[in-house]
Amino acid sequence: MGIISWILLGLVAGAIAKALRPGRDPQGCIVTMIIGVVGAVIGGYIARFLGWDGVDGFNLYSILIATAGAVLALFIWAAVTGNRNRGV
Repeated sequence: MGIISWILLGLVAGAIAKALRPGRDPQGCIVTMIIGVVGAVIGGYIARFLGWDGVDGFNLYSILIATAGAVLALFIWAAVTGNRNRGV
């Protein structure tokens, strides 16, 4: 898969993950895209680790794996950055 495919898959996965995750997220579109691409990579590695096929193309299976990774990445992002604006 080329870099353009990873970016497009990350866009789709990041948008779906942001829609699935409850609550208000303060990050914008650029951060969501980056988290989506990181999530696609994380999802692919986790899938390979479990013995499944990784993210290998722009298909439904890859979108599901990348979205699961993006949701995980969003939870990690929220845990890391969640306490910065409290108390202001």
